[in-house]
Amino acid sequence: MQKARLRRRLLDWYDRNARALPWRVSPAARARGVRADPYRVWLSEVMLQQTTIPHAAGYFLKFTGRWPSVQALAAADDGEVMGAWAGLGYYARARNLLACARLVAGQLGGRFPDTEAKLRDLPGIGAYTAAAIAAIAFDRPANVVDANVERVVARLHAVETPLPAAKPQLVRLAGALADAERPGDWAQAMMDLGAMVCRPAAPLCDRCPVADACQARTAGDPDRYPRKSPKPDRPHRHGAVFVLTRGAAVALDRRPSKGLLGGMLGLPTTDWVAERPSEAAARAAAPADAAWRRIGQVEHGFTHFSITLDVYRAEAEPAAAPELIWLPYEQALAETPTLFAKALRLGLLG
Repeated sequence: MQKARLRRRLLDWYDRNARALPWRVSPAARARGVRADPYRVWLSEVMLQQTTIPHAAGYFLKFTGRWPSVQALAAADDGEVMGAWAGLGYYARARNLLACARLVAGQLGGRFPDTEAKLRDLPGIGAYTAAAIAAIAFDRPANVVDANVERVVARLHAVETPLPAAKPQLVRLAGALADAERPGDWAQAMMDLGAMVCRPAAPLCDRCPVADACQARTAGDPDRYPRKSPKPDRPHRHGAVFVLTRGAAVALDRRPSKGLLGGMLGLPTTDWVAERPSEAAARAAAPADAAWRRIGQVEHGFTHFSITLDVYRAEAEPAAAPELIWLPYEQALAETPTLFAKALRLGLLG
């Protein structure tokens, strides 16, 4: 199928079937001249890095309700933003979010750059995010390639090279389809096709507007693509986490700004190491002298390792641990990352 015909079919399909997303300007609205807010596009793309749309949508609405502009976000307290981000994961994104907002609101006068090259100079914006913002917010021709687009292109061309080695080839093939016509809509059409029709498993080929151009479908095995290399085993770590309560409040501390979960509120923990710490070692690392009891374990998976934490619970004396941050249970649950929320729920039940 010729490029022009394939593009027309997909854009026509998108005009009829585009997903309604809280950050998106519909194709009908775009045709009437409505343009996307670069702040909302940028915020959504940062949230969607390693996060699903259903999970990110609620956070997006909460953020834009609380901080409706880049200037409002730039003026926000670091701790409030980190707390609002809790549960989205990959917490370096939240630190870069604030750094980027403050640079745009300050040095750039509240206006995001409108080219990929200048967008990539901003904190936390890499090649994909810069291309997505340039295309969707500014209608700049750009080659926007996320996991959905990789899957569509791998099937269209029956690419045999497995991921991640195939990524450069998939980017080139996707770039051959990009064009100056409706670049924002094209980027979102490819994403929607991958999410709604060309799904990871059981693709709906009978609903695909470009099925007759798909080499994987012609070969009779679209599920085979994209090919993937075996994932290496993730290392496993251990530690102890401490749920120290005082009436209806729980003790938290602010994690160091650098490193995993940097800058977030969390429960006090031991170091996370290869061997499980003994009870004696865990108690010695506890944040206060109290009647600690071990009440169970929680497990969690990060991108590069998994972890098991022994959960210890104690009730604090009135003047104990003044250096920690004491918050009501529900606020602590809302403002801590998922790992600590798991431990906190177990600790409160214990």
